[in-house]
Amino acid sequence: MMHSTTSSKDHSRLRVRPWAILLWLAVWQAASAALDQQLLLASPISVLFRLFSLVRTLPFWESLLFSFVRICAGFLGAVCLGVLLAALSVRFLKVSELLAPLMLAIKAIPVASFIILVLIWIPSRNLSVFISFLMVLPVIYTNVLDGIRATDKDLLEMARVFSLSPFRTVRYIYVSQVMPFFRSACTISLGLCWKSGIAAEVIGIPDGSIGENLYQAKIYLNTPDLFAWTLVIVLISLVFEKLFLALLDWGFKRLERM
Repeated sequence: MMHSTTSSKDHSRLRVRPWAILLWLAVWQAASAALDQQLLLASPISVLFRLFSLVRTLPFWESLLFSFVRICAGFLGAVCLGVLLAALSVRFLKVSELLAPLMLAIKAIPVASFIILVLIWIPSRNLSVFISFLMVLPVIYTNVLDGIRATDKDLLEMARVFSLSPFRTVRYIYVSQVMPFFRSACTISLGLCWKSGIAAEVIGIPDGSIGENLYQAKIYLNTPDLFAWTLVIVLISLVFEKLFLALLDWGFKRLERM
């Protein structure tokens, strides 16, 4: 698992280039034309036309809002609880020992198994909230815990020498030391929460969700719809990731200036 932010050089390697996107779209179009079967592989043009048709309808935006609110709620809840549990685990050894098997079990058990088990207890409308929360929690907890434990001991000793209050120690030492670990955890979790949340909706089929639309497209063999909704998931996931990380970086820079 990744425990720190990548270097700027690594970021440049992973940056998506427009020419690469256009090339893969051309490959997709060529493969679709070669098969000549929209049922098996819809062309990017037909998918875009279908997407433009969907965005002009009210049910599309209602489904988007339904899934967005629930998956984001699960992600934010896991972030808050993960940070809190990590702090408690560092402070109290018994908490760390108690949570270790739980976090290991969550990471080891397949998402589909969790979805089916949880569906027995939770209404399908709220299933994506809990599944997103469950998949993100161990990632945030583990990375933040490692970040706290990796904090420079010399800095902590200096804080004790100068009698810094616990609040100032957290603000001026722990936040800057843990932030790379926390940001990395969020980067990993943002994609994971959408994958798991949408998977939960496809299995639970709550009314008015993106997952329901994917399921209906599969049932009726509507390949353009299937690709269009998949594209929507990718785009909304990327937009949310960029906005959240930008807000996180902005907040951290503001805190450093204070």
